[in-house]
Amino acid sequence: MKKIILSLIFAAGAFSFSQAQCSTVSSLNENFDKWKDIDKCWKAESGEAMLYIKEGRVVFYSMMNPGENMYVATPKIAAGKYTLTFDISVNNGNATVELFSIGDTADAKSFTSISKSSEIKDGKKTYTITLKKDVHLGIKAMLNGIHQAVYLDNLSLQAVK
Repeated sequence: MKKIILSLIFAAGAFSFSQAQCSTVSSLNENFDKWKDIDKCWKAESGEAMLYIKEGRVVFYSMMNPGENMYVATPKIAAGKYTLTFDISVNNGNATVELFSIGDTADAKSFTSISKSSEIKDGKKTYTITLKKDVHLGIKAMLNGIHQAVYLDNLSLQAVK
């Protein structure tokens, strides 16, 4: 019994330690090339679809579930004004992208839209955003067809001076 309790305490401590390593950032420069899976300081939600890393980019894949609420959330970002850029493309059909500020990635009520939903055209998206408090930044892809994929790469978040 002691071994079980000690194991649980160690596991809880290791979980707390790994969460503590994810500090608030004021810039991001991520090309996803070294990722084998979603980084522990980021969060991915795919619903009944799939969100994964392949060939150095984030893939939102609808499978047989178009319309799923899929997003990837950055580590917590310090309050301030930023320029966000990323490359985005879709393999076929129409899909949209939208940005959110997220207070708590486990609480959908803390998601606040900070951009209008816009159709994905292959290429670079650029946004100027202002975060009033430290939050995660969520990038939501809405896929409208089966076996549809959206690819996200070369994300950069830089403070505006």
